[in-house]
Amino acid sequence: MTLIIEEETEVFFTFDYQTVAEEVIQAAIDAENFPFEAEISLLMVSVEEIQEINCAHRQIDAPTDVLSFPMIDYRIAGDFSNLEQEEDNFNPDTGEALLGDIVLCTDKVNEQAKSYGHSEKREFAFLILHSMLHLFGYDHMTPEDATVMERKQEAILAQMGILR
Repeated sequence: MTLIIEEETEVFFTFDYQTVAEEVIQAAIDAENFPFEAEISLLMVSVEEIQEINCAHRQIDAPTDVLSFPMIDYRIAGDFSNLEQEEDNFNPDTGEALLGDIVLCTDKVNEQAKSYGHSEKREFAFLILHSMLHLFGYDHMTPEDATVMERKQEAILAQMGILR
């Protein structure tokens, strides 16, 4: 797995966020039985930057905690059976599947951790995992789909020992 991390803002987490991101991403890949090596990009931004990106891509002029930009279009979420090593889906130099981009607002990680009464590490891990599930085609637009995502998130974080 290749994780490309870019920081567009100062990051002041008190934990090793790179290691946590790698562990959460690998746990998601393992839980979903993703059959290929993967490449993921993580961009860490300020609240102002994520608001700009949210407005530009979703026409929502408000900050959010995390945005996901999947590179692969799945017919069914989590179904990789039709994913073949087509040039559009894979890095031609490494052969890794280009899962997509995660844009994370570090300010929101801090804010939400305080609001929910858990650690920044837990909030960071949750948001990375939530985004990874989007990169695998999951969504939460209907109550049924939201339940599927929530159960997967809870199970993976519990397995990792990252609790509230």
